[in-house]
Amino acid sequence: MTLLGKILIADDDQNVLELVKLYGDREGFDVITINDGDQVLAAFDRENPDIVILDLMLPGVDGLTLCRSLRSIRMIPIIMLTAKGEEADRVLGLEMGADDYVSKPFSPRELMARVKAVLRRGHPDETVVADKLTFPGLEIQADTRKVLVDGQELKFTPKEFDLLYYMARNPLRVFPRDKLLETVWGYDYYGEERTVDVHVRRLRTKLLPLAHDYLTTIWGVGYQFTPPSEEEDTTS
Repeated sequence: MTLLGKILIADDDQNVLELVKLYGDREGFDVITINDGDQVLAAFDRENPDIVILDLMLPGVDGLTLCRSLRSIRMIPIIMLTAKGEEADRVLGLEMGADDYVSKPFSPRELMARVKAVLRRGHPDETVVADKLTFPGLEIQADTRKVLVDGQELKFTPKEFDLLYYMARNPLRVFPRDKLLETVWGYDYYGEERTVDVHVRRLRTKLLPLAHDYLTTIWGVGYQFTPPSEEEDTTS
């Protein structure tokens, strides 16, 4: 079987680790299990995984702190696991840079579907012709998955890039949140629409140096990528 990638999962519940490893092995992944937050960064450096799954309430270093630390090292896809049902915990994980979250108890099949969707979106499709989208102060490179803001490359998570690129390829089109979830997070994504809101807020923060606000909220519907008007472009 062809190896689909390497998963690093950190959880203090041994049953969860064994279950994810069992299903991950069946799906063709190499699954590395860690049961303590203090071991994650060393394992990350040693194993060089393709995706990381973090429990929110890890002993030692908690999942949120690790998510922020990993983001400072590399823009690797991250999925958060949480036993808590409060929206604030899910939103906080996304704010810290996670691409997705799964609430416990979860179906291992669903988790594997999420992993595949994140990895699929996180890597460029080599069959697609190289594409570059250019707007005033903003350049989005599909082949290298780079974003330049005022000529400076900024770090974007895989989902941030996917969301920005998808909307920028369809300027002025109004996207309902459920459509963005379906397209960017995958057809089998079962998340909440608040996930989109958090990612758009993160994008706006990173695009803040630009004089123009490219991401427009269409109240009661969703979002729109809005290039500057000719008048704005002339006066900027």
